[in-house]
Order: sequence, then C-alpha cells, then structure tokens
Amino acid sequence: MSELSSAIKQICDEKALSFEAVITTIESALAAAYRKDFGEKNQNIKVEFDPETGESKVFDVKTVVEDMPEEDEEEVISNLPAGKAGRSEVKSDEKIKSKGKKEISDKKTENKKEDKKVEAKSKEDEEEVRRFNPRTEIQISDAKLIKKTAKINEEIITKLPIPDAYGRMAAQTAKQVIIQKLREAERDMIYNEFKNKEHEVISGVVQRREGRAILVDLGKVIGILLADEQIYNEKYNPGQRIKVYVKEVNITPKGPEIILSRTSDEILKKVFYLEIPEISNGLVEIKSVAREAGSRSKVAVSAVSDNVDPIGSCVGQRGARIQTIISELGGEKIDIIEYDEDIKKFIANALSPAKVLNVEPNEKEKKAITKVTEDQLSLAIGKAGQNVRLAARLTGWRIDISGDAPNTPNTPKDAKETAKDEKGKKEEEAGKDKKEENKKEESENTCLANESRRAKTQKQAGDENTEKGNDKDDDKKNKDDKKEEKEGNKKEKKTEKRKKEKKENKKTESKKEKKSDDKKEKKDEKTEKKNNEEKNDKEKKKDK
Repeated sequence: MSELSSAIKQICDEKALSFEAVITTIESALAAAYRKDFGEKNQNIKVEFDPETGESKVFDVKTVVEDMPEEDEEEVISNLPAGKAGRSEVKSDEKIKSKGKKEISDKKTENKKEDKKVEAKSKEDEEEVRRFNPRTEIQISDAKLIKKTAKINEEIITKLPIPDAYGRMAAQTAKQVIIQKLREAERDMIYNEFKNKEHEVISGVVQRREGRAILVDLGKVIGILLADEQIYNEKYNPGQRIKVYVKEVNITPKGPEIILSRTSDEILKKVFYLEIPEISNGLVEIKSVAREAGSRSKVAVSAVSDNVDPIGSCVGQRGARIQTIISELGGEKIDIIEYDEDIKKFIANALSPAKVLNVEPNEKEKKAITKVTEDQLSLAIGKAGQNVRLAARLTGWRIDISGDAPNTPNTPKDAKETAKDEKGKKEEEAGKDKKEENKKEESENTCLANESRRAKTQKQAGDENTEKGNDKDDDKKNKDDKKEEKEGNKKEKKTEKRKKEKKENKKTESKKEKKSDDKKEKKDEKTEKKNNEEKNDKEKKKDK
C-alpha cells in the first residue's frame, strides 16, 4: 500500500466517507487543474486516477447527438468567444439562450392572431438550442470523422496528453475543489443517514441553549429543538441525555438541518416499546395513544393471547416499569387503559378513573352519551375537561357526559323554630353526656369491686399460709393487708370526690344554660312589648 492510499484511507476514517467518494473528489480536482493550465474551449475533461501508483489519465468525453441546422450551428459557433474553456462555455450558453428568447419575442409580435401555435413552436426551438452543448456534445457528422461507426447517444473518448507538472494556480484550484467536494460528500452522507431516521425516536445530549431553542448533540450533527416542540415547564440542562423525535430533515447551505420534537406521540410509543418486553415481543399491542405533553396521556393496550395481562405487564412489579417511563417523560402522568372491541366498554374504560353507569353510542354521528353519578361527574370531566378530551382522542368518538339531577335544597325555617331545634339538640347532647357518664361510673365501680375481690382472695390465701408458716410471716402479711386496705379506701374516696365534682360541674353548666335561655326569653318579651307600645302610640297619633 502506498503512502497516498493510506492517507486517503485515513481521511475516510476521520470523515466517515467511502473510499470511492474521496477518489472521485481527487479526479474532479485534477480535471479542474488540467482545465486551468492546459485545457481548451469546448473540452469535457475527465481524469482517471490510480491511488496505488499515483498516475492519472486524461480524457475528453463527448456524447453524440443529431446534426443541427446550418444557420443555428453558425450562430452557436460565432457566439463562442475565445478564452478559457469554462468561462467561454457559460457565456456561449447565455448568449444562445438570449438569442433564442429574442427570436421568440419577434415571432410573437409578428403573429398576434396565432399566439398558441407560436408559443408552442418557440418552446420547441428554445429546447433545441438548449439541448446542444458543444462542451459535452458532438454532432454525428463530426463524430463519424473521428469514428466511422459512431451512433447517437454514444460516448466518444479521446485521450489527451498528460502534463509533467501543474502550475501554482492549478494546484490551488485543485486544493479548493478537494476541500469543497469533501464537505459536500460529508453533508450528503449525514443528510442521507438522518433522512432514513426521519419520523423515528433517537437519543441525544443537550448541548446549549440559543434563545428559546435547544441544541441537541446527535453525534455527527447537531439537531434543533424549537420552542413549539418542547414540553411545557421541562428543564433542559447541558449534558442531559434525552430521547427526541426526528420531525423533519432539510438541506440548507450550511448543511443538513434536523428539527426535533419532544411533544410527539411517537416518543411515548417508542419508550413503551423499549421498556416493556411484552410489547417488543408482540404479546401486547398498543392500539392508540392520546397525549397532552407534560401533563397527562392515555394509552390503550390489548393482549394478543388470553394468558397475558396487558395492564399488569405495562405497570410492572410495584409500578417499576411505568415509573421509569414517567421519569423519562419528565413526570408526565400516564393512564393505561385496556382496549375492547365493544365500543361501550372501551369508552367506559377510557373515562377511568371515573365509574360510568351507562353508555349510549350513536354510530352514524360517532357520538356517545355517557351517564355518571353526580359525585363522579367532576372526575369524569377532569381538570379543564382534560379527561374527556383525552378519552375522545383515544377512542375517536365525541363523548358527552351527563350526571344525575342535584337534590333540592331544604326550605328555610322561622327563627322561633330554629331556636326550638337548637334547644332540643342541646337537651339531646346533655342526655347523651349523662348516659356516657353513667357508663363510666358503672365501669369504675366494676373495677373497684374486682380489686376488692382480688384483695380478699389474697388475704384468704395469706391466712392459710400463715397458719402453716412462722409467726413472723403472719405479722408481715397482716401489715401488708392493712396497707392494701388503706390504699383501697383512698382510691374509693378519690372516686367519690371525682363523682361529686362532675355532678357539681354539670349542675353549674345546666344553671348557666337556664339563665342564658331566661335572659334571651326576657329580651324577646321586652322587644315585643316595645314593638306593641310603638304600634299603639302610632295608632293613637293617627286617631288624633
């Protein structure tokens, strides 16, 4: 392997280009250099380069076309200025086009009545002028002088002499051509690679922020995540790895432009496909997806076989699988719904977590009326109608929700009746409190009785043991018994004191309540008397 071929392979590895693409750029650069120093006008120069030996062959390649009329041929030849081949060819083409256009305009002015026919003929003439290019084409009469068996559309290749060395300007043009061609090849390769990945989900690293747009590093190229395609309130930190949806791939003068998205439904499907093996194996199928990015989404899932639980396989053990998906989407809430071919069941499932009583579908208008209990109405509609909106997108049906009629409120009562009711309630509460206190007293009495019984049994057992034992033990036990009796008496006294205190507190509370009630009644009587006196005074004044 020569040094030149190893250098070419190194460029291929660095730029990720094919070996053939680099050699074609070298051949085009050598052709431009040859045209610069040694080329003549109307030459279509092509070079064949051998990377192993470093030698090159130069050819003039032209395709055979039909003969042109003599007048057109003379015009084309006369309009070709002397000079270098590349510039002369461009100028000759422009002059040929301008003359053809002038002829067409003259014909239009002469024959105003037959506009359509003249336009058709002028277009044909213009096409004929544009077809013939003396740089790349040769007429069949001239081709037969070079090769007797020449045919139309056949290529005639003539060898040109190979120069020993190129000039400084030619070498500079060759260098510029190589750099430009390599850039174009790299751009085309990146464009083709990401064009195949269009409408797919890929992972990238957040690079930086430019205004409201986020630049994401995709490896060989940088993608743009526009503000419209970002999730609301999601933060993108530099170095953060995120999954993005390739929305569009375009070619610009600066290179391929890759527009990314984070709000697409395809991201949700792809994350489910990656995180849940039952979906990737084909045991569970995603039927439809409805998503409001960053807030909530619903996924309808069905199992291929009856042995598989579609919702359980998506949720995972203790919600492990669904939690990873939620964290991947920035905390977005996900409802997994079981798909059913019966549209009634499917709509009822889609409105979860609300419980639906009845579904009335209308297949012609694709509209369904669902009935829910009044306490489930707000849950079925959701915050700002989000639950119904997502359910309608998921099922593809228009959903109307109706609830039960609200209960009529009670009529207001008079002031006296309300006061009586309040008194009755207070009396009932006081009766309940008395019952509870009586129950507590009974329980305390039972506890004391049990304690006394236990003390007696202990005494009897102690007496039997003392008869058998020594006198000293009898004295000690008697002392202990006396202490226990004293403690029991103290407890009984304390309980009696507590009972007395509670009774006294109740009496004082009841007296206070009676006094307050009496005061209210006296005030009411006084106000009534005053009102009556005022009425009587007014009547007397009227009589006078």
